[in-house]
Amino acid sequence: MVRPRIEQVQSLGSSGLWLLCLVLGCAFHVAGQESAATRQSSPATTQSQPQTSSSPTEAVSTFIGYVSNGSFIFPDIATSPGPLTTGGKFKLFVNQSISPPYIFEAASGSAFDQARDVPKDLGQGWGAYGSRFGASMARSSSSSFFESFLLATWLHQDPRFFPQVKPTLWGSLKYSTQRIFITRNDAGRNVFNTSGLLGPLASEGLAAAYLPPSEQTVGKTLTRFAADLGWRVGGNMFKNYWPTFFRNMGLNRLKVIPDPNAPQGSRK
Repeated sequence: MVRPRIEQVQSLGSSGLWLLCLVLGCAFHVAGQESAATRQSSPATTQSQPQTSSSPTEAVSTFIGYVSNGSFIFPDIATSPGPLTTGGKFKLFVNQSISPPYIFEAASGSAFDQARDVPKDLGQGWGAYGSRFGASMARSSSSSFFESFLLATWLHQDPRFFPQVKPTLWGSLKYSTQRIFITRNDAGRNVFNTSGLLGPLASEGLAAAYLPPSEQTVGKTLTRFAADLGWRVGGNMFKNYWPTFFRNMGLNRLKVIPDPNAPQGSRK
């Protein structure tokens, strides 16, 4: 009885790791093709950039902007008002997949499920925890692949988060929730967040290929999807306050631009 369970745990862990490698491999292949096409068309696009570069900047509100430097903790916080290229969206997907919040969420969530013995098919022990952790990382990485790279490229949507200059608790909660359903397109306009909703849904549907049978039902898939959205609201609040934290701590390396309190000539 114990041996079949151990073999099942090992099989689930291997399936999650193979899926993660497959997603990364496909992403590298697609990104390579897109970057080659971009290099071929670069002369024409370079000539047209001076005429179109100002439009995304004009779309930036005085209360919502972008940070002056990239964040290793939250790589999806925007560092410029302009759109991301296909290569930029692919790089964002890779950085998200190995970012500390993704790893922490997978580790803590797996420990919580281990304590509840969910799913029961995996059992207990370090092998079971490794399978839960591997499955969680595979779900996070595939979600980022679909949302930040594949669907964002196909639908011309911007998967980044644009923080508020001076967030308040209620305002940040409202804004963080809205950004689950509203995002920017590559032109800088607010649109329905199709990529941000279909991405995690596709990831949870794909998870049925390597999760235990008890987790492969429609109800369990939708439950995981709803939990993903709840985690994202909390994550958005952290990202919204991240530049404010740096400013209040006197770490001026990270700040939101444009700042409505800064002199007009000092805004970038």
